[in-house]
Amino acid sequence: MLAYILSWSSGIVFLLVEKDNKFVRFHAMQSIVIFVPLTIALVVVGFLPIFGNSLSTLVYIATIGIWLLMMFQGFQNKWYKFPYAGEYAETQLKNMGSD
Repeated sequence: MLAYILSWSSGIVFLLVEKDNKFVRFHAMQSIVIFVPLTIALVVVGFLPIFGNSLSTLVYIATIGIWLLMMFQGFQNKWYKFPYAGEYAETQLKNMGSD
């Protein structure tokens, strides 16, 4: 759960600090993989004219929903893989040598 608490920044911290626990490392990487693109999307969409404010609100609501879902899954000790992001997170961990 703590890997998601501060979005991608807590994911980075836990990925750097935890070296052995695969569960924590997976959720830390998944946090980074999910929330970095959402943060970028919030910034980019905020600059769009006309529909930027509406789209920014939708992205923000989706981000909050995903954040709550992922924290709940981590708190429940579930290896929940978010669609696409979970597989990508696993691949990145394998590439880092964290099978």
